[in-house]
Amino acid sequence: MARPMIEALEDLEASGELADLDLSCLFVVASTAAIFSPTVKDRYLERFPDLMVIDAIGSSETGSNGMRMVAKGDTQNKGGGPTVQAARDAVVLDPDLNEVAPGVQGRLARRGNVPIAYYKDPEKSAATFVTGPSGARYALAGDEAILEEDGTITLLGRGSQCINSGGEKIFPEEVEAALKAHPEVFDAIVVGVPDERWGQRVAAVVQARPGTVPSLDALDAHCRGYLAGYKVPKEVHLVSEVVRSPSGKPDYPWATSVALAAQRS
Repeated sequence: MARPMIEALEDLEASGELADLDLSCLFVVASTAAIFSPTVKDRYLERFPDLMVIDAIGSSETGSNGMRMVAKGDTQNKGGGPTVQAARDAVVLDPDLNEVAPGVQGRLARRGNVPIAYYKDPEKSAATFVTGPSGARYALAGDEAILEEDGTITLLGRGSQCINSGGEKIFPEEVEAALKAHPEVFDAIVVGVPDERWGQRVAAVVQARPGTVPSLDALDAHCRGYLAGYKVPKEVHLVSEVVRSPSGKPDYPWATSVALAAQRS
């Protein structure tokens, strides 16, 4: 929702109609579903230097796990996993459901006021609402994260969407953020597709900006400025529109079907 809004404002400015609008009432732009991409944040803050841009992470099951307000010139607004100030009772757990020390990767969770169960869904309830060795109950958010030394949490991405290429773990969200920083890319979803040598390789499904046709070579060179080489997409599939849910979350099954269909053809 943020990208169409800022682009509509830019179109109005180009046509000379922006002067007719009073934008002084705009002081907060917030998302609690899909994390804003760094390039979208930059465009808002360039136009509205005093704007508060807020990323919040959490779910209906856990409540808030944390949030971060991004200001103009913020060095953490340039790509990679978003770092948020941990909310009360937000923790990171190891595979045995112990709370981890700072710097250790694990599963994002929240303790405290944890729901009892999903209605009439014992299997999903058992996977989401768990009890650790200490006896504390947790609600698992489904994301991999790192607890930092300063008490903040860096969100890496959904463990279920993690790409394993030659033993290296690649979180799609980080690659998507790098792709969307390219001037010819409007939107992108990254998935893993089968690879005989590496097990999986990184594939990008890209919606280009009107009048552009971004090439694999151009996107490769661009992404290497943001990512380690093994994370860079090995194939790019252009589509007229990237499919997302109403809340803005990427449709990974759809993107996977697009990439696999392109391979078969």
